[in-house]
Order: sequence, then C-alpha cells, then structure tokens
Amino acid sequence: MTCAGCGTALGPPRRVGRHEACPRCGADLRSCRNCRFSEPGAYNECREPQAERVLDKERSNFCDYFVPAGTSTGTGASGSGDGGGGARGALERLFGSRSTRGLDA
Repeated sequence: MTCAGCGTALGPPRRVGRHEACPRCGADLRSCRNCRFSEPGAYNECREPQAERVLDKERSNFCDYFVPAGTSTGTGASGSGDGGGGARGALERLFGSRSTRGLDA
C-alpha cells in the first residue's frame, strides 16, 4: 500500500482501521484516495457501483467497500477479474470455467 498523500510505501495491502494515518505525512489512510475502487473519471469518482457517495475523498470514511489500493481482490461486484480468487474463482473451481465447458465460441 502506498499513501496517496505523500507516496510513502506502507508495505503490502492490509486491513486499514478508520483512524489510521500515514506515519510520514499524517494523511488518513482509510480514504477514497487510498482505495482500489477510486477513479477520478468514474461516477462519484468510484468504480464500485453500490458504494455511497463520499464528498471528501481525502478524509477517513465508513465506506463498506474500501479495499486498499494494490489489493487484487475486493468485495462486491467489482471483483470479477480476480484471477481465480474470491467468489468468481470459487464458482469457476466448482463449476469449471466457460472455456473448459466449451461455451466460448
């Protein structure tokens, strides 16, 4: 995980508490700017369609869909390209992928 405020590398992505701050610059870590779903050009600047609107993207918030940037899998519907992990990966392991069943044309 990297701080969106100052660019300090904070180690591998991990669970981030609501009151955690960057040790270097003091920026809130559980903010939209540090979330993997944050995208300035997207609706509400978030790629997670079920997330509630957050006005201050720099401040800590209570978003249920927060996933530290750099994490390969997340919660919600946006984890579809998970490369075999998460819910989609579990379903593909259980039922097989479309290509192994001959459904891709």
